[in-house]
Amino acid sequence: MASEVKVSSPNGEYTLVNIWVITLALKLLLAVGYHSTDFDVHRNWLAITNKLPLSKWYFEDTSQWTLDYPPFFAYFEWALSQLVPSIVKEDGCLDIVSRGQYGLPTIYFQRFTVILSEIVLFWALHWYMQTSKTNDRATFSRSYVVAASLVLSPGLLIIDHIHFQYNGMMYGFLVLMINNARLKNYLWCGFWFALLICFKHIYLYLAPAVFVFLLRSYCLNLKYNKKVNVLINLIRFVRWKNLIKLGLVVIAVFAVAFGPFYDQLPQLFSRLFPFSRGLTHAYWAPNVWAIYSFLDRVLIQVYRNLTLSRYPLQQIFEFNPDLLKDESLIQTSTRGIVGDIEFLILPTITPKLTFYLTLFYQILALLPLFYQPTFRRFIGALTLCGYSSFLFGWHVHEKAILLVIFPISFLVSRDRLLLGPFNLLVSCGYVSLFPLIFTSIEWPIKVVYTVLWYIIFYFNFRKVVSIPKVLEGNILDRVIHGYILGLIPLVAVTTLMDIFENKFEILKRLEFLKLMFYSVYCGIGIISSFNGFSSYYFIYDSLWIDD
Repeated sequence: MASEVKVSSPNGEYTLVNIWVITLALKLLLAVGYHSTDFDVHRNWLAITNKLPLSKWYFEDTSQWTLDYPPFFAYFEWALSQLVPSIVKEDGCLDIVSRGQYGLPTIYFQRFTVILSEIVLFWALHWYMQTSKTNDRATFSRSYVVAASLVLSPGLLIIDHIHFQYNGMMYGFLVLMINNARLKNYLWCGFWFALLICFKHIYLYLAPAVFVFLLRSYCLNLKYNKKVNVLINLIRFVRWKNLIKLGLVVIAVFAVAFGPFYDQLPQLFSRLFPFSRGLTHAYWAPNVWAIYSFLDRVLIQVYRNLTLSRYPLQQIFEFNPDLLKDESLIQTSTRGIVGDIEFLILPTITPKLTFYLTLFYQILALLPLFYQPTFRRFIGALTLCGYSSFLFGWHVHEKAILLVIFPISFLVSRDRLLLGPFNLLVSCGYVSLFPLIFTSIEWPIKVVYTVLWYIIFYFNFRKVVSIPKVLEGNILDRVIHGYILGLIPLVAVTTLMDIFENKFEILKRLEFLKLMFYSVYCGIGIISSFNGFSSYYFIYDSLWIDD
């Protein structure tokens, strides 16, 4: 792989080889470090797909970590299970048990599969660089900075190689879809996105933008011919041949994925969409609902400690004051890890409301895309669909911030205006992942790696977009930089709370406070990033014209 990831540029060579080698060494060093329960999730999926017939994959529930990804990921786990060496089998890797009992052989094997699967991302970004304009050094430099920033993403290091998942491969498929859209290979664009959804259904968040882009660019013809009658123009409005070809490609992918499960689709879909989960995850994702949950807690304290506030609060929100007498409810870190979440003062949020809010903001992004179906407008809409789903969706995981960071990275290397929202997004987004890794050994790795990544690519992105001196240091930039610098005391304070919680009992009782600090502060930053990006998306049409 390393020997293949080379790209010729007009004045030398840009390559991902060194990046691949260096990151490989770091990932191997992290192999024996901390891993989350997601490790046993995927170990259990290896066992299920290896030991049971396909008809029982989505019914097996010996472990609480039931198979809840689409069929292509189940096939992927099955393929990996065929490669498990005897020593790893004997270690308990393929045992169907309520809780896995395994040692270093299983850990090394599964860590290696993540590293191996991430080659898809390297290959996709290598191809993206290859297909950039090799006769234009500036354009090619931008493609290299984008590729390097994504390959070295702190999010992927934290989530995949410490916490444990297979996001590198998934985002490799996303990059292949994006680059095919750029090259106007519409059928391949549809193929890769359909494949991606059949691997991990969270990418349905981005589906509206992909659907509108392919429909408008490939399947519709909006040119009106005055020389023929209205009926003929209506018939020609749809490029029927293209529509049929694209439809067959997408249907074929889904048929291969879901066809073998045709008689158990209700069970499969119940696993994919467990709506019984609450509004927020155990650790609030830094979105609108984190702010909403925080506000509910603030109002609880206001109500309990300021007598004069009780009457107006009851009149405004019409809540049950008797609930505020139950200390167990007030002290619970999150009401709704599983089950319906309830707020004590603010109105309860329903899944239907989150769906309507998400859909509303996505439709707003899709209207300009339908009118102007350029590649850059498509990536802008893709980014806003990711933003909307992350900020307003139901039971959003903090890891979903990568759904926004990856698409936006393909835009910021050309336009200086987008650097502000981008810097705010990546700094708050990556720092919000820190609580996923709480062990002392991995702490300096996640912090130092993220800080170095930010510094390196802060200057590299500014270099390739050539920001004029007169525009540096404007008021908005200073506000953004000040907010980003505020992440330093946030991390410092929460780290000190970690260090001293064993010495002070009160810090143990305030354990969730650290998560709340991260969620609220980073949530404000990401919401601000969304607002900034949205303003540029809807106001500056020139930003969205292709080169």
